[in-house]
Amino acid sequence: MIVESRLVTIRKPTVEDGPALSVVFRDCWRNAYAGIIPAMHLERMIQTRDAKWWDNAIKRDGDMLVLEVGSMVAGYATFGRSRGSRKYQGEIYEIYLAPVYQGLGFGEHLFEACRHNLDMRRLRGLIVWALADNARATDFYWRRGGRPVSEINEQFGAVKLAKLAFTWT
Repeated sequence: MIVESRLVTIRKPTVEDGPALSVVFRDCWRNAYAGIIPAMHLERMIQTRDAKWWDNAIKRDGDMLVLEVGSMVAGYATFGRSRGSRKYQGEIYEIYLAPVYQGLGFGEHLFEACRHNLDMRRLRGLIVWALADNARATDFYWRRGGRPVSEINEQFGAVKLAKLAFTWT
């Protein structure tokens, strides 16, 4: 599905998007996870997602959508078949908007575009994981109607962080 308006376009990525996606990822992760994920681990994770990493991800032709505002890459989402749940067949793996575009309704457009793509594949149910301490993400999923049904821990060095599974039927 491609969504387009005068201001917002949701589309498949192109290899030219690699540098912009790298910046969006870096800015989102620093904004969302500073003070949650230990700084050394956070920066290491950010460094792995450079422009070359994004070029390879785009060339794999995975399930990714890019959100543009005007002509600027403002965010992205990745999605597909659930990585572990049988009850919830679809999963949104990542959904990120550059901090300057957060809180303006663009995330909802990107979220719904992912849901539409998963629905077109006839995948029943949706699951999304978010760090419990990431209030912006957990609030976003609550407002979209998701409810936490499971919790696991993810290790970042000596720090163990809770992740919540939000689901939709």
